[in-house]
Amino acid sequence: MNHSRRRLATIGGLALAASLVFTACSAGGGSGETDGADGGGGDLTPVKLQLQWLPQGQFAGYFAAQELGYFEEEGLDVEIIPSGGDIVPQDALANGDVDYAIAWVPKVLGSIEQGANLTEIAQIFQRSGTLQVSWADSGITSVADFEGKKIGSWGFGNEWEIFAAMADEGLDSTTVQIITQDFNMNAFLQGDIDAAQAMTYNEYAQLLETVNPDTGELYQPEDFNVINYEDTEGAMLQDAIWADTERLENDEEYQDTTVAFLKAVIKGWIYAAENPEEASEITIAAGSGWGPSHELWMVNETNKLIWPAPDGIGVIDEAAFQKTVDGALAAVNETGARLITEEPPATAWTNEYIQRALDELEGEDLDLTGEGFEPIEVELQEGGN
Repeated sequence: MNHSRRRLATIGGLALAASLVFTACSAGGGSGETDGADGGGGDLTPVKLQLQWLPQGQFAGYFAAQELGYFEEEGLDVEIIPSGGDIVPQDALANGDVDYAIAWVPKVLGSIEQGANLTEIAQIFQRSGTLQVSWADSGITSVADFEGKKIGSWGFGNEWEIFAAMADEGLDSTTVQIITQDFNMNAFLQGDIDAAQAMTYNEYAQLLETVNPDTGELYQPEDFNVINYEDTEGAMLQDAIWADTERLENDEEYQDTTVAFLKAVIKGWIYAAENPEEASEITIAAGSGWGPSHELWMVNETNKLIWPAPDGIGVIDEAAFQKTVDGALAAVNETGARLITEEPPATAWTNEYIQRALDELEGEDLDLTGEGFEPIEVELQEGGN
């Protein structure tokens, strides 16, 4: 996956990407067919994919698969549906509004316990990207230092890694003040939060593209203490692809569509790894509101969460899944509530379809494990421009 290699299709006509990315069949539920140019004159199966947030580098592989025609090559006409927090991905999937959804594993485990019949079919992010960021002189260098502090969290299920890590340290969640923060670092910069939640690929970059008023230059990593939840027992699996359990069990066409969908997604993420600049341009054309340096940072950091994937991209590691379950069982929030109270059913995940997809892609000269992946260096500019 050397950045200089261009084994997959190159980009052409990026100026047209914005109009192409969201072009899709209006039919829902993945049933029925529509005419499409799939290279063989056949029909395309309409598919709806629900994202868990707005278009951005976090989802570069899906947009690349769409823009570069990988979905069409697999006989699919995929509509990518964003969410700005107004749509809960797993709810949309459970309600039958979409065919597949991207969501964090702990959030869906909670929905499954509440009755949602969903199955994880691919674990795209192999590592947690959640951070807790404090000022360098704050004295907060580990989760054990959280007691008595104002700890920021976005809520919406993003907080459970905090509580899982605190539980592992034997900390009572009522000993901290949880501050609901916006999806930016303003409250932290204003001193309202002692340690703010941040993703490696987004909010942390927002800090590093902000001018330090004391120096007139951009903030530097040494200005902050960073706790990476991947280094704690609170780490949980994040961006995963979910499917409808009943349809997987009873609908052969849906099973085949699932394999075809995953094959295209795999190729999309390989392209994003080998062509991060072009992938960032695709996400900008798809509607991302971030500036070019921020977007490129996001794609690069997202790639680090995906690659390498020794067992193959998307394969669910049973130990990592169980660690997420154990953390979800142990976590207790500041009100005493729990995310889940029992082990999820066996139908909560399967590697059957991602393995079929990987097997069918063998021999296509694709780096399916990221053995050759190397991240690039990204220089952030003020405001992410």
